[in-house]
Order: sequence, then C-alpha cells, then structure tokens
Amino acid sequence: MNVIIIGATSGIGKALFEKYATDRNHVGIVGRRTNLLEGLREQYPANTLTATADITKTDEAERAIRDLSTRLDHVDLAIVCSGTGEINPTLDYALERPTMDTNVTGWTFVVDTLYHLFEQQGHGHLVAITSAGGLRGEPMAPAYSATKAYQINYMEALRKKAFKAGGKITVTDVRPGLVDTAMAKGDGLFWVMPVEKVVRQICSAIRKRKSKVYVTKRWHVLAIINKNLPFALYKKM
Repeated sequence: MNVIIIGATSGIGKALFEKYATDRNHVGIVGRRTNLLEGLREQYPANTLTATADITKTDEAERAIRDLSTRLDHVDLAIVCSGTGEINPTLDYALERPTMDTNVTGWTFVVDTLYHLFEQQGHGHLVAITSAGGLRGEPMAPAYSATKAYQINYMEALRKKAFKAGGKITVTDVRPGLVDTAMAKGDGLFWVMPVEKVVRQICSAIRKRKSKVYVTKRWHVLAIINKNLPFALYKKM
C-alpha cells in the first residue's frame, strides 16, 4: 500500500509512520523539519520518501503532495496529522493566530488537495486526526477547541460529498482524547493515553474503513457525555 502522512515528525504522525513503514508499505512523509524527516527515512530507507513543507505555506504543501504522489505513482491512504494549539486563557491573539493558520487555513488546503488527488485517481482513503476536544468550547484553549470543531464539521462534509459521488473515496475522522504527546498541555490531565495504544486503534479503524472513531475507546463514552451535557452544567466544570 502507498501511504502519505502529513505531519509525520512527531507525536501520532511519527508513530503512524513507524507502524506503516514497519508493515512494508511505501510511505511518503511531510513535515516542516528536514533533519527530522531524514532521520525517519534513514530508519526505513527502502520504503520511505520525504518532502519538506510547512502546511501554512500553500505552495510548499502543494509541491510536497504532488511530488510524493508522483514518486509513489498512486496513493491508497493519506493521513493528515498536522495540528497545533496552545493553552491561552488570557486570549493572547499572538498565540491564537498560529493555531488558526495551521488548523484551519493550512489544514483545509491540504485536505482539499488530497481529496482532489483521490478524485483524479478514482479511489483513495483520506484520514484526518481531529480531536475530541472539538466537541465543546474550552476557555483554556479557545482557538484549539474551535478549530478542531471546524475540522470535525469539514470532515463530515467530505464524507457526505464522497457518499454522493458514489463512495469511491473513504473519509475517516479520527478524534483522539488526551494522548501522551507534546500536544497534551495543562495541569490535572486525566485519561492520558499512550501513543502506541492510540495508534493501534487508529490503524484498526482505518482497516475497517470507519467514518469516525474516538481513540481510545473510553473517550467515546466521555465524548457522548460531554457533547450532551447542558451548558448550565458544562460552564461550571
């Protein structure tokens, strides 16, 4: 299988790369830091391709995706892992802007480019790592929760679009809870899941071609409660 992973140099993206590369797939990886990409390629030189790009720079992102898709000949699976977010209770716009640039502007360009690629091929599986944190607004990280809500709704729109087009493109929205990566910020965190367990469940959801999945599974229960909790109670939490 030929796989592209956007945002493969750290966290969930890096763990997914190691999983798919170990399983002898051909994997094209994209990230901002060339040295980290090359370090990953050196681990699996026979089946890894790299392309450096910052997804907030659309020309770089487009060039990277086109380059990898050409070198791979075709793409079966594309996973978008790029994302950022900061704890920002004081509403410092300087912290919010990079989150919006990455999680909305850059993310949308990448997702659209990959979807168009699959349309041209006539098939493909598009996966995006969104977040269970996008279900409600969180005052400690307003831009993060809002941009993840945007991603969740965008992925739903793409699933509907793919269905109406005949279902040749599969769209999967992966919504992690707290994962033991650099993205898990703040005090008093609970249910922080190990990356290895999260990646196993993500890969299982991809194999089963699920439309959406919470990882790990216990976060699905919390997501249902959180989503349906009246604001009168939610605001006190």
